[in-house]
Amino acid sequence: MRPSKRLERIPPYAFAQLERKIAAKRAAGVDVISLGIGDPDRPTPALIVEAMQEAVSEPGTHQYPSNRGREDFRGAVRDFYERRFDVKLDPEREIIPAIGAKEAIFNLNLAFLDPGDYALAADPGYPVYTGGPWLAGAEPVLMALEPERGFVPDLEAIDEDVRRRTKLMYLNYPNNPTGAVVPEGFFARVVEFAQENEILVVHDNAYSEITFDGYRAPSFLATPGAKDVAVEVFSLSKGYNMTGWRCAVLVGNAEACETYWRLKTNIDSGLFEAVQLAGVAALSPDADADVASTNALYRRRRDLVCEALKGIGVDVKPPRSTIYVWAPVPEGFASSAAYCEHVLEQAGVVLSPGAIYGPAGEGWFRISLTTPDDRLLEAVQRLGALGG
Repeated sequence: MRPSKRLERIPPYAFAQLERKIAAKRAAGVDVISLGIGDPDRPTPALIVEAMQEAVSEPGTHQYPSNRGREDFRGAVRDFYERRFDVKLDPEREIIPAIGAKEAIFNLNLAFLDPGDYALAADPGYPVYTGGPWLAGAEPVLMALEPERGFVPDLEAIDEDVRRRTKLMYLNYPNNPTGAVVPEGFFARVVEFAQENEILVVHDNAYSEITFDGYRAPSFLATPGAKDVAVEVFSLSKGYNMTGWRCAVLVGNAEACETYWRLKTNIDSGLFEAVQLAGVAALSPDADADVASTNALYRRRRDLVCEALKGIGVDVKPPRSTIYVWAPVPEGFASSAAYCEHVLEQAGVVLSPGAIYGPAGEGWFRISLTTPDDRLLEAVQRLGALGG
């Protein structure tokens, strides 16, 4: 059997490859500590689990859900966005449930891109920003995120021909993998750019609830004019320890939400209603204490990792958001992959090489903070024993 040409265009998904490498090492008897994949190690908060347990017992949740979503779930999203971001959303036209952020981000490519179209993608960035356009028959165009610019793209450097052929732009702040937060005024410039070039902005808002040192991440939709040119994907996965639940929403521009919904009705049957009811609990003020507790944990782990890296001569800047530390590869290694391979072989610690997130990620590596404290401490001690 031969796979489709569209599938042959993209490399194997990087994190699936990483999981296989970890499994092989452990099968060989190596005590591997993985700091590679960003999957929260703490359980989902009890109030969310209890809401799910109650919802599962209700026969009404056992049938096909609506792709539009439950009215109470959309209402919870509306209330959360107004309370948290000061953004008003119409629950009838501007909120669509998604089966996780990855689904929404990928399906937007099928909904808006044709062969020959371009999608602007952050580099380094989440691999779906490039894989999605490829699978849709379009072309991703990379926007380099350089540290000198605060890890935001240089919009003025985008070629005129590229602008004419571009339909989508993917942004993500707080940013994975760099941990960068959006500089003041950048979102406003993006709105202007999108208006000038008739581009739909897709803001991946997966990490807004994980912030430190007094920082509060904004929604892109809080920018004046943003709803005219943008949608935002908000996920409950990372901020609420719900990665396996696959609960997210697409919010923003009503026409774009309608187009996405038209596609979804032909692809899936909607988000399980019991998960939606769990989402209602997660988005309520009652969950705020759990979010704050999780942030305190990640802040402590961030400080532990950054101090350890500085101790071996790595010039790392502690991030103000996300569950990652983005650090430059120490001198003496030809590539990020070479350094991460060295650490795996010599210390049994898995790091993510920056190049798997795009060419601009070369020379960097990512550490995930989603490892229990004792194992994270052991991992940084192993790194320290390797030296610079």
